Amino acid sequence: MSLDSADIKQLAIAVLDTEAEAIKNLRAQINEDFIAACQCLFECKGRIILIGIGKSGHIANKISSTLASTGSRAFYLHPAEASHGDLGMVADNDVAIIVSYSGETDEINNLLPALKHKNIKMIALTGAPSSTLARASFLCLNTGIEQEACPLGLAPTASTTAALAIGDAIAIALLRIKGFTSEDFARSHPGGRLGKRLLLKVSDLARTEQAIPKVLSGSLLANALCEMSAKGLGMTLIVNDAEQVLGIFTDGDLRRVLDRNINLHETVIDDVMTKDYQSVQQDALAIKALQLMKQKAVNALPVFDKQQRLVGALNMHDLLGAGL
Repeated sequence: MSLDSADIKQLAIAVLDTEAEAIKNLRAQINEDFIAACQCLFECKGRIILIGIGKSGHIANKISSTLASTGSRAFYLHPAEASHGDLGMVADNDVAIIVSYSGETDEINNLLPALKHKNIKMIALTGAPSSTLARASFLCLNTGIEQEACPLGLAPTASTTAALAIGDAIAIALLRIKGFTSEDFARSHPGGRLGKRLLLKVSDLARTEQAIPKVLSGSLLANALCEMSAKGLGMTLIVNDAEQVLGIFTDGDLRRVLDRNINLHETVIDDVMTKDYQSVQQDALAIKALQLMKQKAVNALPVFDKQQRLVGALNMHDLLGAGL
């Protein structure tokens, strides 16, 4: 049997509509039990343990990841592995969120007595509020749906979407309660683009010491060009004997000099340098340096410390190469 394009579109839309309706119906479940669950998780002195198996296990794993990345100490525990030693990772001040749509999964229900023995508070995410899991739990959050998106009514689709949505609602509620900020998020994601934008500083990328392109005031333009070529930043700084920056000479300045047919071996760099230059502080965020470069249409910046001493230099390639 094959489907034409119209059939495929109709089927896909039906899946989305079914799952959207399942999530919409969850609004009624944001009740006192949901508030109590969030309060319990907020007051948890240990860790939040997510437990589930099969498709519900994947959902539990994702919820644990979302919780961990938004400021809650959480991890996923496979129920089968828990029965064979991994239960030792669970402490009596932890809270467990257990995901099982039927609430009658053997691998999970076999684990319930051991969790009770450890005095673990259990929060059930289930579509069966009268199930074994629900009755054994401290709180039950009903994720029941009217129908699965699967036309056979067999593959967990809308039910797993509903459980995931409730998990996201819990994670975001805890994020707000804890006052979790974008800076906190970045600290948990140092390898991501957001983490780099919020954490990476100019001092982390700047060329320093001998790598800073600079020539003394009074140097010939030809010598300045040699310094630019050697250091590879597309510019050189002009400094006095006290290392104070008097100006900058860039690739753009060189093009303008060449247009004027100026003699490179006779012209003093001070006569052609740019005195009104842009700069950045070493403790500034690197993304701010990138924004400044784009705004002012420059490709390189000198870097100063709080005492306005020259401590480095960086160019656009340094920033883009860092993934900003």
